[in-house]
Amino acid sequence: MTATTPDAAAARPGAGWIERFTPATRALHWATATLVLVCALTGFSLYVGSVSAIVGHREVVRTVHVTAGLLIPVPLVLAYLGPWRRGVRAEFRRLGRWSRDDRRWLRSRGREARDQVGKYNAGQKANAAFIAGMIPLMLVSGSVMKWFHYFPLRYRTGATFVHDWTAIVAWAVIAGHILFALNDTGSLRGMVTGRVSRAWAALHHPRWAGEVVEEADSPLR
Repeated sequence: MTATTPDAAAARPGAGWIERFTPATRALHWATATLVLVCALTGFSLYVGSVSAIVGHREVVRTVHVTAGLLIPVPLVLAYLGPWRRGVRAEFRRLGRWSRDDRRWLRSRGREARDQVGKYNAGQKANAAFIAGMIPLMLVSGSVMKWFHYFPLRYRTGATFVHDWTAIVAWAVIAGHILFALNDTGSLRGMVTGRVSRAWAALHHPRWAGEVVEEADSPLR
């Protein structure tokens, strides 16, 4: 008998439901999302003078901002090295694998190659790539700004420029991500409960849904 694959097993909780995300994957997402959101909100308060005046406690806000920023890599490290790493690494491979259909989907804003969308569409892959690049960039530039006395002036100036503009882009990306999630209850349900309906999967991620159902329905050899 051949071993049952994770995707095949994922379709078995119920005839109308598919497991989309494991508990480890969801924990990584929500832990990272919480820390990034805390950094975005506290950073916005520090950056915009009028908001800072309303919030007050600037040093407390700064401490929370720095602490959350330094903690952002922790969930990723734990997820990647923990006993659940096999499933998490499989998700990373999916997110990092781009196909010609993904590029078509992205260029057409989802109007083309819709029937070839796998577990993640190109927009989700692009968002993940941005976050993956943003974290080390913000961590390094923020560290230079925090411990500025160890670095020459040109480093501090460059770090401030990079940190500020990356933060502005991050605010836009985060806002877009939240709006997309709120607009697609099926996707949000998948990240909250781990399961999605087969109908939703077939509509939004047809190639992945087909693979899961085909593997689950095939007889074991």
